[in-house]
Amino acid sequence: MLTNKLIRPSVSIHPINRSSASFSTYPINRSSVLSAKLKNHDLLKHQSYINGQWVGSSTSRTFAVKDPATGDEIGNCPDMNLVDLKLAIDAAKKSFSSYRYSTPASRQSYLRRFNQLILSNAEDLARLIVAENGKCWKDAMGEVNYAASFVDWFAEEALRTDGTIVPSSTPGIRHLVIKQPIGVVAALCPWNFPAAMITRKVAPALAAGCSVIIKAPAETPLTALALAELAHQAEFPAGVFNIVTTQSATPEIGKALCESEEIRKLSFTGSTGVGKLLMSQSSSTLKKLSLELGGNAPFIVFEDADVDRAVEGAIACKFRCAGQACVSANRFYVHKSIYAEFASKLTKKVSELKIGSGFEEGVLIGPLIDERSLEKVSRHVRLAKEAGAEVLIGGKKVDGVGHFFEPTVLSEVPSGVIDDEETFG
Repeated sequence: MLTNKLIRPSVSIHPINRSSASFSTYPINRSSVLSAKLKNHDLLKHQSYINGQWVGSSTSRTFAVKDPATGDEIGNCPDMNLVDLKLAIDAAKKSFSSYRYSTPASRQSYLRRFNQLILSNAEDLARLIVAENGKCWKDAMGEVNYAASFVDWFAEEALRTDGTIVPSSTPGIRHLVIKQPIGVVAALCPWNFPAAMITRKVAPALAAGCSVIIKAPAETPLTALALAELAHQAEFPAGVFNIVTTQSATPEIGKALCESEEIRKLSFTGSTGVGKLLMSQSSSTLKKLSLELGGNAPFIVFEDADVDRAVEGAIACKFRCAGQACVSANRFYVHKSIYAEFASKLTKKVSELKIGSGFEEGVLIGPLIDERSLEKVSRHVRLAKEAGAEVLIGGKKVDGVGHFFEPTVLSEVPSGVIDDEETFG
C-alpha cells in the first residue's frame, strides 16, 4: 500500500489517545452456546470496532449470524449504515495523519504482537470460523495459520520500504524516489476465508503505514471482530484498525467507500460482477484498486499422469471449504486413455468424505454457506443431468437441517452447460 513520490518531508509523530474517542459503547451480547466453545471469551464480539472503541449502529439495528450447519442463530452484529461509515472514515483519516509517520520498526512491533496473538488464540479463531462459515476443523485451523503467515511476512516487510536513486540525464541532478503510505485503505472481505482474507489485505497496509477500514462479510462477521479484538490487544493506535459490520447497507457502503475522496485505495475479493461495479464506482476518484475476482479453473489430467496422485490432488483442490474457494477446480479434463480409471478412483475417494458439522471428528465436508449457494449447486447438477451427464456419486441435498449438499461427481458433462459459470460448491 505504498506509493512513490519525490519529496523531502520533515515529520513528527503524534500519538493517539484511545480514551479520547467520542463513541458510545453498548453491553456486549454473547451467544451462550458459542461462548461455551471458546477459551478466550473476549474474542466473541457483537459490536463493530471504530476508533479503538466497540460501538453499535446509530439506529441500534442488528442482524443475525447463523451457523450454516444447523441454521441456529449464534450471534448478532450492528447493521451499520452510511452515518456509521462516516465515523469510521473520519477516525481512519485522523489516525493516518500520525500513523503514516510511525517508524518501520514500530509498525513491525505492532504486527509481530498481532501475529503472536493470532497464533496463541488459533483454536478459538478456528472455532469461530467453523461456527459461522461451516468449514471443517482441519480447514479452519489451516486458515488461521494461513492468516497468521501474512501478518508474519509483512511484519518483516515493514522494514523494507527502501527507496531508489534514479540516474538523471541532466548533470548535477539526482532523482530520489521514496516510498510513502498511500492513505486510508478500504478492505471488502469475503466470507469463505473470514480470517485469512482480512490479514492478507490489512497486513501490508498496516506495514506500510496506512490505516484501514474493513467491511466485514455479513455471513461471517464474528471472525473479523475477533481479529479486531486481537489488533486492539496488539495496541495499534486508535483509528488505525476499524471494522464495520452491515447486512442491509452492503451496496451503499461499498459505493460510498469507492466514491470517498478520503479512501485512497480499495481491496476487494469476490465475484467478477461486483468487481466491475466497484471499479466503475471508483473511477471518479481514480482510486487505486486491488481486485481478486471469481475463478473458473480447469483441472487437467494428461495421459502420462500418475492417476493416484492426480486423484489426491483433485480432492484437495476441489473439496476444500466444500468447494467454496476462489481457486477450487470448477471442471475436469481427463485424457481418454485414463478417463475410466480416474473417474473410478475419484468416485471412490469422494465416497469416503464424511459430511457434517465441522465440530464433529473426522468431518471433511461442511455445509454450503446459505440457501442461495445450495440452490446454485442444485441448479448446476440439474442442468448437467438434463443435458445428458451421468451422476457417478452424490447429486442432491442432504436431508435434514443445514445447507449440506452431497459431494458430487458428474461424468460426460457436455461442454458449455455448466462450465462457463463458477459453481462455488
